Amino acid sequence: MSVVVARGLTKRFGEFEAVRGVDVEVRERECFGFLGPNGAGKTTTMRMISCTSPPTDGELSVLGLPSSRGRDIRRRMGVVPQENNLDEEVSVVENLLIYARYFDIPRRVAAPAAEELLRFVALQDKRDWRIDRLSGGMKRRLLIARALINEPELLILDEPTTGLDPQARHLVWEKLRSLKREGVTLVLTTHYMDEAAQLCDRLVIMHEGRILIEGPPRELVARETSPQVIEVFEPDEDAARGLRDLADLAERVERLADRWLFYTADGDALLAKVRGVVPDPGSVWLRGATLEDVFLQLTGRGLLE
Repeated sequence: MSVVVARGLTKRFGEFEAVRGVDVEVRERECFGFLGPNGAGKTTTMRMISCTSPPTDGELSVLGLPSSRGRDIRRRMGVVPQENNLDEEVSVVENLLIYARYFDIPRRVAAPAAEELLRFVALQDKRDWRIDRLSGGMKRRLLIARALINEPELLILDEPTTGLDPQARHLVWEKLRSLKREGVTLVLTTHYMDEAAQLCDRLVIMHEGRILIEGPPRELVARETSPQVIEVFEPDEDAARGLRDLADLAERVERLADRWLFYTADGDALLAKVRGVVPDPGSVWLRGATLEDVFLQLTGRGLLE
């Protein structure tokens, strides 16, 4: 079953076209990611999928229903927003119980469900705390617990780990993987390439309202860029002249403000030549290509606002 199907999905704000004819299909029980720089259209697409913003054109179905039936869809969906919108005036557990009312879940059902969800996100010992006592990671986990109070089939996550330290991020990843194993379909946006590579079964990279590529993270890296990258940090003028002479031996070369990048299929052979012209071996690094290399190759390195 396809949980989300979009064909020619378009969103305009006056004369501005934020999403331009997007085709997307999210399968049941997978984690699907939307990546893109600021202004790419991914958040607007997510809002249409979560039925909080109607499409201008195109077709969109969610959970087997047309997006025009937003009320019915939202009852079967959970949403974790990017911004914290927890109720600061009540306790952790009351945040879950109050939210359950929006789905007409009686308190006798919601109360044990809330306790179970707090155990799931490792907040059971914070159940009576006020929200202002929670760390950023605790708040993100509570937002996930709140989004699960109605036992959703589809969970929408907008930048689920923004601002979290590495320990908190990995704990959130663990909980999201657990939800997927239990049959929940996940759709997320993220600016963290390692997060997308870790969590997503498939993803799209968007730019200027269009989808540039789609596929599993590993396949995209294998298909779109060279398997290895040599980075040379801050070479002096003599080393830079030697590196220019080696440029034809790489499949692609990027020269940045602080380093050179050589993309190659034979990292060991080229590494030996690079080290022959760079006197400081500590400034040369051979690594595997990543999803971030693909992302920057397709969308550019310029800062977009």
